[in-house]
Amino acid sequence: MYKEYIMDQLSLPMDLQEDIPQNHLVRIVNDAVDRLNMNLFTKAYPGGGRDSYHPKMLTKIIIYAYTQRIYSSRQIAKAVRENIMFMWLAARQRPDFRTINRFRSERMKDVLESIFTAVLQFLVECKYVKLEHYFVDGTKIEANANRYTFVWGKAVVKHKMRLQEKVQSLFATIEEAEKQEDHALSGLDLSELGKPADMTSEKLEQAVQQLEQRLEAKPKDKPLKKTVRIIRKDLLPRLQKYESQQNILGSRNSFSKTDPDATFMRMKEDHMRNGQLKPGYNVQIGTENQFILGYSVHQRPTDTRCLKPHLEKVKHALGALPGTIIADAGYGGEENYAYLEQENVEAIVKYATYHRENTKAWQQDVGRLDNWTYLAAEDRWLCPAGQQLLFRRESK
Repeated sequence: MYKEYIMDQLSLPMDLQEDIPQNHLVRIVNDAVDRLNMNLFTKAYPGGGRDSYHPKMLTKIIIYAYTQRIYSSRQIAKAVRENIMFMWLAARQRPDFRTINRFRSERMKDVLESIFTAVLQFLVECKYVKLEHYFVDGTKIEANANRYTFVWGKAVVKHKMRLQEKVQSLFATIEEAEKQEDHALSGLDLSELGKPADMTSEKLEQAVQQLEQRLEAKPKDKPLKKTVRIIRKDLLPRLQKYESQQNILGSRNSFSKTDPDATFMRMKEDHMRNGQLKPGYNVQIGTENQFILGYSVHQRPTDTRCLKPHLEKVKHALGALPGTIIADAGYGGEENYAYLEQENVEAIVKYATYHRENTKAWQQDVGRLDNWTYLAAEDRWLCPAGQQLLFRRESK
């Protein structure tokens, strides 16, 4: 009537592999990691202490966990104890969550790029990808940072300039007072400080040291004592702070105080519909045949300026760029087109005004340069009014 069901009786086979389909994803992960050279992990294990879990085993269970959208170290450790796929990859070993977290955050941190590149080479060798068509797109990910701890580049420049002007005015007052008393300024002239824009915290430090030397000779000079105190306690620390903020900013226009690497940008998920800027990153991902072949994280809000550095990273990882690059209009730009042409790559990258240029209103607009007459032999444009535009310079 019923099939035999006895839980306490030993049954064969006991090999977990027998219960895993031949084309299952876990077998691909296992095969890919087994192909990795052990030299990738050698630097992460200096030796000493008791034996460690095998790095390939830990790498397998972490990669397979990510494919199953399991990211928590505790959940991965739980799966290793309960899930047959994880049990097979771990050969029934049971690393705890601390071991898994330490491996991926410390030991695996420096070899992650090398592992990713090695897996890509495996995909190419096995013909999973052919590096013919590379589809690239970007998405913005909000940083785990306070959205109200922003620092704006323009504000830093403005405050720094005001502070520099205040310092210059302060030294000018001292110099004028010294001239009235017919005393030398001990070599501290405004010419040494330069223009306000040239003043740095190092120059200000040298100047205040000279003032302190003068103060030792005239300890009862209250104006001089007040000036030294203001510079030491207020102006110099603020100038150092502004310089530090400019170093963090680099070519960006903003950053978050709680996550200095994050830049404020508009996110796709705008629930309040007010265009609020939030700290985040612009992540670029390229795929072929549903495999991710390249990824890069950028601090630039727009995709246009991310294409070239992204493809340079892909070129470094793969040794060459794929034959054809496909991207949306967000990447359309003359600089990107010139780069792809220089790399001898076929580009299927639409520019922003592609559809509008085909409208009748656009084609009849005499203010558009595209509707003017170009004289190739003389390298000049002729507008509808008969005026000539000559070439002057190129710029980015």
